[in-house]
Amino acid sequence: MRIALWMLLAASMLAAQNANDTPEAHVAIAKTAAGEDYRNLFNFLCAVPGPRGGGAGAAAQRGQGGGQRQGPPDRSTWYAAPVKVFDNLYFVGQTEYSVWAVTTSEGIIVIDTIYDYSVEEEVAGGLKKLGLDPANIKYAIVSHAHPDHHGGAKFLQDRYGARVIMSAADWDMLDRTNGTKPKRDMVATDGQKFTLGDTTLTLYITPGHTPGTISALIPVKDNGKPHLAALWGGTGLNADRESLQSYIRSAQRFSDIVRQAGADMIVSNHTDWDRSKVNLPLLARPAPGSPNPYVVGNESVRRYLKVAEECATARLRRLN
Repeated sequence: MRIALWMLLAASMLAAQNANDTPEAHVAIAKTAAGEDYRNLFNFLCAVPGPRGGGAGAAAQRGQGGGQRQGPPDRSTWYAAPVKVFDNLYFVGQTEYSVWAVTTSEGIIVIDTIYDYSVEEEVAGGLKKLGLDPANIKYAIVSHAHPDHHGGAKFLQDRYGARVIMSAADWDMLDRTNGTKPKRDMVATDGQKFTLGDTTLTLYITPGHTPGTISALIPVKDNGKPHLAALWGGTGLNADRESLQSYIRSAQRFSDIVRQAGADMIVSNHTDWDRSKVNLPLLARPAPGSPNPYVVGNESVRRYLKVAEECATARLRRLN
């Protein structure tokens, strides 16, 4: 079901101004914004949180990599084949976690690095299968300091000399953790224009999921036609008021950035939420003349961010 974004915005403003400013009212707005396109995102974010504690399941609900790992899982549970998505954008991630490789005239930028146990096969091996040389990885932008996103960065840093980029707040967060992690390297700043060769990404600090989550605008081409991808860098919700308030502000701000920039596609670092589990098989065996399924239009991108905002608002209201 499609619904005009201005109607969703009006509904959310009305909910905030009257007695309908309840968790249920915001969940209803999120559900309408999600429609069929972003049902998985809605189900993940708007689920009523269980009791505190919760073990590994609670960690997975927060999008933090599923807790402590006792050795690498069996390959059959995580391996995904690489896919060319656009002229200059490639998927080289796992079944559940995405790595986006952006090719430029002077090398490759990867966004996120998945786990330490899978990075060599999925990222390095995946690029090779697509006819690309992983030795050309110049930069790894890590969206946030959770091991399902930063775990492979050390491998890329050590093997290929890739520079690793995170926000200052998330470098600090990473310093307080154990496990495989890269050496502290480059620091991303809000609104930073990051250029390699003929391609410029724009990075935004969007706190909420972590203190310094990075979201980005990524220019891509589809058979030479330009498009602009928006990457929402950290999706899961935390339980504390401050994080939720930051998340809501970040979602609102990034939605406005997306509107002004005219981004017409959304990508996530988890394959469930941006329809990658549906889109990637279509692109692996494309039908002649079929449109790229990632190109959804600006209003649809903003509906995605509206789901995130409203589900976070619902959770915040439950704390009141």
